[in-house]
Amino acid sequence: MPSLDRRRARCHICAWESIMSADRPYFLTTPIYYVNDLPHLGHAYTTVACDVVARFMRLDGHRVKFLTGTDEHGQKVERSAQAAGLTPQQFTDRISGAFRDMTGLLNISHDDFIRTTEPRHVRGVQALWQELERRGEIYLGRFAGWYSVRDEAFYDESELVGGPTGAKIAPTGAEVEWLEEENYFFRLSAWQDRLLAFYEANPDAVAPRSRRNEVLSFVKGGLKDLSISRTSFSWGIPVPGNPRHVIYVWLDALANYITALGYPETDQEEFSTFWPASLHMVGKDILRFHTVYWHGFLMAAGIAPPKRVFAHGWWTVEGRKMSKSLGNFIPPHELVDKYGLDPVRYFMLRELPFGSDGDFSHRAVVGRLNGDLANDFGNLAQRVLAMINRNCAAAVPEPAPFTAADDRLLGDAGSLLDRVRPLIADQAFNVALETIWRVVAEANRYVDEQAPWALRRTDPARMGTVLYVLAEILRHLGIVTQPFVPAAAASLLDQLAVPPEARAFADLAARLPPRRPLPAPHGIFPRFVDTEAAD
Repeated sequence: MPSLDRRRARCHICAWESIMSADRPYFLTTPIYYVNDLPHLGHAYTTVACDVVARFMRLDGHRVKFLTGTDEHGQKVERSAQAAGLTPQQFTDRISGAFRDMTGLLNISHDDFIRTTEPRHVRGVQALWQELERRGEIYLGRFAGWYSVRDEAFYDESELVGGPTGAKIAPTGAEVEWLEEENYFFRLSAWQDRLLAFYEANPDAVAPRSRRNEVLSFVKGGLKDLSISRTSFSWGIPVPGNPRHVIYVWLDALANYITALGYPETDQEEFSTFWPASLHMVGKDILRFHTVYWHGFLMAAGIAPPKRVFAHGWWTVEGRKMSKSLGNFIPPHELVDKYGLDPVRYFMLRELPFGSDGDFSHRAVVGRLNGDLANDFGNLAQRVLAMINRNCAAAVPEPAPFTAADDRLLGDAGSLLDRVRPLIADQAFNVALETIWRVVAEANRYVDEQAPWALRRTDPARMGTVLYVLAEILRHLGIVTQPFVPAAAASLLDQLAVPPEARAFADLAARLPPRRPLPAPHGIFPRFVDTEAAD
């Protein structure tokens, strides 16, 4: 086909893909991060996981909207600002900026970053309040009960235990204090049966299964009406018609997922296209807010709940949740500065099942970097590309007919996406990476069995075929690993001279054109040497 015809064909394909992706929207969100302190490894973990999903879905032809942002109201923020000698707005500007910087540090591909102090959000929250009030879901009463400022959450007496100083402690480890004040209440108790019916009809709406069971147990235990306003502090969104009250921080915060889509304009394209959300990704400690309170608010306002909420586990240090107050806080930039960005991204999602807790150690990072990345994948790419550069005139070799061994390996790579796709849909990131690395292992075995360095002397044509097969395997691996290690994958694809417009999953069906010139190869995952790396 002449080059002009190829360009025209590509334009038609791109136009068709654009039409198809418009019919396949995918909206995912990180939690709305609370700005009482700077981001740590736990925040990075959630954000990178969401980024992997967003990149994967875009490469798979979906029209993606990926939202992150910061939750900036509440008593805890007000107290933290006072302790820092700043106004709440000054304090939130600084901490929100640190979260925005984290997205740049981690190469996050988000489409929107919302702050709950933005006018678009304030307007949407007040509209949601008014809609709930119009439907008779809110009433004025008086609250008396246990409240955790750290968690910005109310707890029942039955959930508390005694602390070493005599204070009562919430399940999260936070101290609670007795609170009595006039509040507005949301009629959460009226939604108990309808929430249970929703969970029953949508078994994948809360994941993993252990978290779904927690939610079911909590709701079946009986729901009480929820206090949704406060009068004992002022840093919040005023209640419409009664500004002496500010809206409860979780009603305020959770609403970001719809205010970012233009709520209350539900007939506009953004909202009608992307809601209900395909996936809310949250930490297990805020599961109740995202699957009970949020679903209740939405259903009461006549809005569909999100399709899926996945609650992941925590990174711990010596078995304890990461926290600045405990002295085990790990800033993301320290890891990136030490190990590099893509190795950190890979480690976080490969080391443990996403729904489980896992203990962090520097030795484990080095093990993954030098084992999986440098020795397995990096070494495969380096020696294949170096052999092509030296023995095939620095161009994609011309293959002869494939053998059964060639077809097996090419078939294994060709079916890789079909095996990985359902794992990403289930947020089984570690299993997805294990699946990809099995192809890496098979390719390394193929290199050793075929010994192209020996074929160079005995059967140059066969050497060319072997190296072509391996180059094609590297192309598949480069494309499929883009969501996890985007910079390294891009470097590998550059070295295979794969143009940027030919790196989507739809392009996996193509093959490398023989005789295409290739640039000089260089390593994608250098080994890490640090005698001080330890647990």
